Amino acid sequence: MEFKRYPIEGIIEIIPRKFGDPRGYFFESYSQKVFAEAGIDVTFVQDNESFSQKGVLRGLHFQKPPYAQGKLVRVSRGSALDVAVDIRKDSPTYGQHVTCLLNTEQNNMFYVPEGFAHGFVALEDNTTFLYKCTNYYHPASEGGIIWNDPALGINWNITDPLVSAKDQILPTLAKLNSPF
Repeated sequence: MEFKRYPIEGIIEIIPRKFGDPRGYFFESYSQKVFAEAGIDVTFVQDNESFSQKGVLRGLHFQKPPYAQGKLVRVSRGSALDVAVDIRKDSPTYGQHVTCLLNTEQNNMFYVPEGFAHGFVALEDNTTFLYKCTNYYHPASEGGIIWNDPALGINWNITDPLVSAKDQILPTLAKLNSPF
């Protein structure tokens, strides 16, 4: 596996070694030992899956401590643009974001640690998005930032995304009292 570090501390793209032949392919998507050696020494306790049509945008979400979640995400079908926004108040990269194109050609993964707002947009119909989480879902601890906050300047590479009513009323980063 290749572990590609991003300019924001803690964000890592993981590109697995994929073995293919005329029958299909095989790759190892997770090894606790290999991930720990690469600096991702966490315990995943919950797996989630979402299914989206092209243009569905989910995010930007986080859970407040003590229920904060780190996430290892990937797509098993389709493609998605994944986004992580640093909301750690004392971080030199507070308010900055990174993006990662996740697709089934690379079978790449993206690790987003606690202290980040996270979201994605499906770039193809029938995109299946998988999450491994370091903490359990806790509805009372949900938080978020509006996906189109002009101060963030995120290029989602799509016009007129389909966004849930709940995600359309999230605050801007300037109005967020970050719990991190």
